[in-house]
Amino acid sequence: MAKPVENYDVIVVGGGSSGLMAAGRAGSLGKKVLLLEKNKALGEKLKITGGGRCNITNAEDDIHKFLKHYGKSASFLYSPFAQFGMKDTFTFFESRKLNLVVEARKRAFPETQRAYDVFKVLEKYVRENKVTVKTESPVVKVATEDGRIRAVLVKGAEYRAKTFIFATGGVSHPETGSTGDGFKWLTDLGHTVVSPTPDIVPLEVKDTWIKTLAGVSLSFMKITFFTEERGQKIKQFSKKGKILFTHFGLSGPLILNSSKIVSDLLHKGDVTAVIDAFPDTDIGSLETKLIKVFDQNKNKALKNIFKEITPDGTSDAIMSLLKNIDTNKKVHSITKEERRQIVDLLKALPVSIKGLMGYDRAVISDGGIDLKEIDTKTMRSKKIDNLFVTGDLLHINRPSGGYSLQLCWTTGYVAGSNS
Repeated sequence: MAKPVENYDVIVVGGGSSGLMAAGRAGSLGKKVLLLEKNKALGEKLKITGGGRCNITNAEDDIHKFLKHYGKSASFLYSPFAQFGMKDTFTFFESRKLNLVVEARKRAFPETQRAYDVFKVLEKYVRENKVTVKTESPVVKVATEDGRIRAVLVKGAEYRAKTFIFATGGVSHPETGSTGDGFKWLTDLGHTVVSPTPDIVPLEVKDTWIKTLAGVSLSFMKITFFTEERGQKIKQFSKKGKILFTHFGLSGPLILNSSKIVSDLLHKGDVTAVIDAFPDTDIGSLETKLIKVFDQNKNKALKNIFKEITPDGTSDAIMSLLKNIDTNKKVHSITKEERRQIVDLLKALPVSIKGLMGYDRAVISDGGIDLKEIDTKTMRSKKIDNLFVTGDLLHINRPSGGYSLQLCWTTGYVAGSNS
């Protein structure tokens, strides 16, 4: 029995952020569009992004500053971002009655603080533009003919189109369906694909004191990373920001945005770090603060006043690091040397990095098609002229803060416009 064949103008493979945008945009231009999604529902990763809040974009309005966050890829991105940039994202969602709010570091979120509401806007965009949606439809084969994609095969059915948009995502959060299928297809089609690694991910540590703080979040810390070379600790880099302590180690924006560099350092050897709990206070000023607290509590045991000199929720954990001080001692019996030991500790809490958490905890993964093989003015493949590639299938490193989703909106819109 012959396989049923259906014909479309555009077939979009992948119903995530960039795929929804691409399909809706192509449909709005009057194209007959098919959107194929292997999950039971569209937008599974989008619904959980940003802890369910959805950091939809970054409100940086200077395009040069914005694109600087994409590192070496910035030069490739001026054209697509000129077609659909941050301001267009605001217009797109707010014109559809989803207002955005801007928070710290110019991160933009839906006013409702619900990622699901972002998904609903995109789902409606797709439906309104008469896109045919088929869920539970994993592509099992990409058929080519004369250097072009002829069709994709799904469940014994063959779907043909003039153009195809691959929007299958990378390999972060594989439970949402991002399992790297697109990387294999692109490789088979002759593209150069950089192997993915978890990119924006938490750090796993060896230290028990950190794990006992699971759930504690500190809004302004400084962390400095070191490598070991010939028995010497060599400072590599420092960052300031928010740290979240977890049962496996460290997370939060500061850590997530350090993970790519830490990953590179770990390839060279052991990595350690120190956390400065008072980054805006020098050692002398911190010691003066400590003396003042001690003077006010001379007859109390050190352990009973320790929470007054440590960040909220951390006193017991940090006190466990005082190996040579009896915390039952009265404050008036603490020596100058012991006091200095406490100050030094607060300025350099020790961390031993075990490694990076895997794809299941990654916000995004890097890897993907080399941008030299994509015409980024259109997102068209330079090797397969009826193929367009979007989102996490592109090899572009970027930090957290709204830059990843903006890349999805931009590349999806541009691919949908030109397919």
